Amino acid sequence: MAEIAVLRTHIVNYAKTREVYVAYRKAGYSKKFREEHEEEILLHQAAKNAFDEMGVKKLPKVKELQTEYAKLLEEKKKTYAEYRRSREEMRELLTAKANVDRVLKMEVEQDVEK
Repeated sequence: MAEIAVLRTHIVNYAKTREVYVAYRKAGYSKKFREEHEEEILLHQAAKNAFDEMGVKKLPKVKELQTEYAKLLEEKKKTYAEYRRSREEMRELLTAKANVDRVLKMEVEQDVEK
């Protein structure tokens, strides 16, 4: 899920800064142009680097990512409910075990006293 969120952020940044980067290339990678649009150019380059690191050749549509993200979130909610039930059951079992251990220890101490 985190990977999808990061990818979505980079896609949005890439789309927003693409025109500025194209103009920067047309300006012959001018230092003056870069100074004026430093933030946009850095965002664009960071997005391109992230795509390369992730091995993304063709950018997925943001809508597809949102659909996949929603599906994963729903699955996580279902799984988390099961996790909570299992965790509560484990706590009850640990409490019962501690009680049994305590009772057995008392019985052993009483046998030793006799």
